[in-house]
Amino acid sequence: MNEPVASDTYAAHVRRLAELTGRVRAQRAEAQAWHDQQCAAAERAVAEATAQLRRAEAEVAEARSMVERVDAEVGHLWAELRGRLGLGGRRLGPAPGPARDASGDPVSSLRGVRELLDRAGQPGELPASVNPLLALCGVAGALVAYGLGAGARALGHRYGGDLAVGMPVLALVVTLLGPLAGLAPAKRLADRRHALLGPRPMAIVLVAGVATTVALLVSTR
Repeated sequence: MNEPVASDTYAAHVRRLAELTGRVRAQRAEAQAWHDQQCAAAERAVAEATAQLRRAEAEVAEARSMVERVDAEVGHLWAELRGRLGLGGRRLGPAPGPARDASGDPVSSLRGVRELLDRAGQPGELPASVNPLLALCGVAGALVAYGLGAGARALGHRYGGDLAVGMPVLALVVTLLGPLAGLAPAKRLADRRHALLGPRPMAIVLVAGVATTVALLVSTR
């Protein structure tokens, strides 16, 4: 037969059981809370990693697009440079690749290259060092026109008739247009130097041509 258990011992076991049950319940709640925290942290980490991955993919796509635009612009500028250099541009070869130590914004660098090419492509003023050549163009134009006029007068005197009347008038007109004839070689000179034949060069040509024409007309009187 089982011996009866004392009431105080039974009460102690009940209290002990209640304590253990409460402790287990608290530990279970603590473990559940820890688990929930870890799951939330993991979800936040996954969401943040996903956002970072999307941002990285967007940056990669943007960088790839930028590289394509820069390569296209470099090729265009290189082709334009070769075209301006003419036959000498063939020695340049293909467009150069990116430099290893390159830094800064490529768009601003390309913009600077574009502005440099634009400035180089714009014709400037003829320098003062070519003023003697411009004066020589005016003198040459006046001499050629005067020679043509002299030939016309000689032709009129030779054949007489209407030519004797019309040729001297034509000779005078051609002679007076002599200063303007010097503008043609002056324009060619400016084109070869990739410059503009502005008011100053034109004035030099015309003044030299007029002075030469006046001198020739006065000397033949």
